[in-house]
Amino acid sequence: MQLVVSIADARTALRELRAQSRIVGLVPTMGALHAGHLSLVRASRAQCDVTVATIFVNPTQFGPNEDLSKYPRTFDEDCRLLEQEGVALLFAPAAEEMYPRGASTIVEVEGISDRLDGVSRPGHFRGVATVVAKLFHILGPDRAFFGQKDAAQVAVLRKMVRDLNFPVEMIVCPTVREPDGLALSSRNRYLSPEERLRALTLRRALQTMEEDAAKGETQVTRLIEAGLRVISHEPEVRLDYLKIVDPDTLEEVANLRQRSLIAIAAWVGSTRLIDNTIVEAG
Repeated sequence: MQLVVSIADARTALRELRAQSRIVGLVPTMGALHAGHLSLVRASRAQCDVTVATIFVNPTQFGPNEDLSKYPRTFDEDCRLLEQEGVALLFAPAAEEMYPRGASTIVEVEGISDRLDGVSRPGHFRGVATVVAKLFHILGPDRAFFGQKDAAQVAVLRKMVRDLNFPVEMIVCPTVREPDGLALSSRNRYLSPEERLRALTLRRALQTMEEDAAKGETQVTRLIEAGLRVISHEPEVRLDYLKIVDPDTLEEVANLRQRSLIAIAAWVGSTRLIDNTIVEAG
């Protein structure tokens, strides 16, 4: 695996890889890799001729009171895992490389960026869209791989790709979970053993709502009430949002549509976790 840290070297390396290969897959990450990230790498390797990964803890998607300084960094172990999975190129720039002095250009996907996580994390999706646009511009992938766990982020990036005519196909892969159902996240390592057990209530709430939808319930208010009852059994879990939305626009719906996204975010202790599921009416 080739490691590059500068934009110039990344572009040179991509030119060389493209001379040998046809389809380039990209797996953008912030490091602290887990099985969910590696599932994206495997999906890319299955669908593309060459796989490129990135590790960059993007400062612009963290708010002033969020965990940028504490965000887990396990670079050496991450490199070992990516090399084992057959990644051809790892791009791991410093913040100064991605945001040179005086940089002021941003990518703002209006409307959709103010929904779900965009409400409680103002500016978060602006930071995400800006850095992913930069990575697409620098690396020029044919396909980019993201996880369903970050469904709101996926919706924002899909609209960005459409609006800005990026020649990139976005591939969304299923959420990878622990055996007990907890969605894998780099932030899970913040949880104490007791908090880890409490965190399972997010998945239980989603499952309850899935089951009610499967039985024919289509009224969103009733489905939300069922999920809130589950959350109420864990008073130390502080809910941020529990919503049912259109998976493409993130707009709230009154009744289940052909495909609807149930999305949840909550604080377990000081750790904010997200999860979601797709349900279909009927």
